[in-house]
Amino acid sequence: MKNMTLSNGFVIPVPGFGTYKTPDGEVCVNAVREAIAAGYIHIDTAALYGNECSVGEGVRQSGKPREELFITSKVWNTERGYDKTLRACEKTLKDLGMDYLDLYLIHWPANKLQFGDKADAINVDTWRAMERLSEEGV
Repeated sequence: MKNMTLSNGFVIPVPGFGTYKTPDGEVCVNAVREAIAAGYIHIDTAALYGNECSVGEGVRQSGKPREELFITSKVWNTERGYDKTLRACEKTLKDLGMDYLDLYLIHWPANKLQFGDKADAINVDTWRAMERLSEEGV
């Protein structure tokens, strides 16, 4: 597997194993476990996918130490804003059964079509929460 190094020095393993549309339950657990067995170290999920519990179980069943993996998740659009983003991350960690994520993304930013003049403020508040999570090592 390769790595992609960003301009700030942050390293992301590529490719990642995406779990979008992977059904929750045994199918997802098996898919994640087998992906790790095949050599994937980057597992990508999101709250929207509804399978974070199964992704976490697949990681545990793989037997690979958590610190040797790279786990990405995303905050969904209904959880934008400072407090909602913090709570969403807490739920993601609980569902995954993990203490930290390697990368936590905003699924996509608020836009003016949906939120009008509030979009920029919502994005700033969401970003502030993301900065706090990063500072806390989440």
